Parts: sequence; C-alpha cells; structure tokens
Amino acid sequence: MKTFSTDEPVAVVRKGAEEEAPVSSRVTAGPDRQVETSASPGAAPQPVPIADSAVINPPPPAWKGSFALNGLMTTGNSETEQLGFLGHATKRWPHDRLIFGAEYSYGRQKDPATGEKHTTINYAMALAKYDHFFTKKFYGYLNLNAEHDEVADLEVRLAPGAGVGYQWFEGPRFNLATESGLSWVYENFKRSQTQEFLAARLAYSIDWTPIDPLYLYHKLEYLPAFDEPGGDYLLNADAGVRLTVWKGLFTEFRYELRYDSRPASGRNATDQRFILGAGWAF
Repeated sequence: MKTFSTDEPVAVVRKGAEEEAPVSSRVTAGPDRQVETSASPGAAPQPVPIADSAVINPPPPAWKGSFALNGLMTTGNSETEQLGFLGHATKRWPHDRLIFGAEYSYGRQKDPATGEKHTTINYAMALAKYDHFFTKKFYGYLNLNAEHDEVADLEVRLAPGAGVGYQWFEGPRFNLATESGLSWVYENFKRSQTQEFLAARLAYSIDWTPIDPLYLYHKLEYLPAFDEPGGDYLLNADAGVRLTVWKGLFTEFRYELRYDSRPASGRNATDQRFILGAGWAF
C-alpha cells in the first residue's frame, strides 16, 4: 500500500504500543508509503509511515470464557443423581481486566435400606475480580470470593481482598501471573462458631495451549491467617485438561482441592472433586 485517506477519524494502534489506547485521527494521503494525521484538532498534519501502524480501527474488547456441564445418574443397586456447571468470563482492555466466575454442584444418593435420599454434594462458588495495569505487566487488583458447602457444614465463606500482581506472560497460547495481597475471611458454619480473620493471600495462575486442540490450566491460592499462619489457613487449587472437539465445543477433566485447616466440627479439612464434563468456549 502506497498511501490512503479516510473521510472520518479512525483509530490507529502504533507498533510497539499495542497495550496503549488507540489514537483517533482523520487520515489524509501523504508521500509514498506514508499518511498524514493530526495529533489534535487544529494541529498541523504530520507524516506517519504506514509501516508504523499495527492495527487500524481495532475491534472493541470482547468477552472470552467458557461454560461447562457435568452430570451423573445411576439406577439399580445404587440410585445416584448429580449435576453441576462451571462458568468463567473475562474481558481485557489496554489497562484493565474484569474476571467473573461461578460454579455449582448438587448430588444426592438413595439409601437402599431406608429409601431416603441423602445429599452427597451441594457446593456453590462465585467470584469477581478487577485488575488495573499500572505498567504492561504490573497491576493492582480487587477481588471477592463467596462459597457455600452444605456437606462441609459451611453456610457461607466470604473472602474480599486487594493486592498486586505481575503478569509474567500474556498471550494466546501461554499465560502466567502471580499475586500477593490481603484478604479478610469470614466463615459462617451451620453448627459451629463463626470464624473471621485477616489473611495474607498468595496465588498464581497458569494456562498453556501446547497444540491447538489441547488446553491445560492450573491455579493455586493460599490464605494463611496473620495471627496463626501455620495453623489457620485456606488452600484452594484447580487443575484441568481440556480437549476441543469441534469449534468451541470441548470435553474437560477437572480436579479441585479445597482445604480448610479449621473446618466445622465433625467435618474433614480436605474436600477433593474429580469432574468430567463438556462445554463451550467463546
């Protein structure tokens, strides 16, 4: 392309500044392989090499995420019903990022001796997170996590927090970020005393697409209480393998670990879930 012009202002992203907001300007034809733009209304047009422009009129940021379902049903010697879903969405601007997530699993099993049905899992989780990038890699965050686990006797756990993070790698095939900050943890148990404490928060998340159909991910979060870091803490970990079968449709195996060093009375500290499901990524 030798040169070009536009009737209306266009948004131009310069090479080397893809993380910055686009510059809006009307473009007029210039010398060979150049155009002329005005940095501000009324300013004299300046020649700009076309090769210095990475994108013209880039599309607006779009939501990206996935939604997956899993289920189990048996009859005969054992009667079991289980259903669950997991959703995740994120949107990235040049200096900001929003993340939302939700999960729910419910299951019950019939006692063959009494005919009564007992809940085997009733777990719900929701999260919201906002990141603001001060530089290309360094950012601050605000987050809120909420959980409910009937079998663990947990009515609600809230963990709002704030901190900083570093985006070591960010791209379409590999992402790695680490975070540290503070969280206030509130736990309301059904039959035990309510607990609350101020905790440090250390976390990381990583995902990798080694080949196009295969997607691997893992994240970990550690929240030790300041007053007793070795004895009172929460540990959350997720890991998964996803295989795309057609366009955005995928199958997925997911592992979840939830550890509460001080669970409700009579309950185990460790909950583990092995989930096989299918979903759609967008």
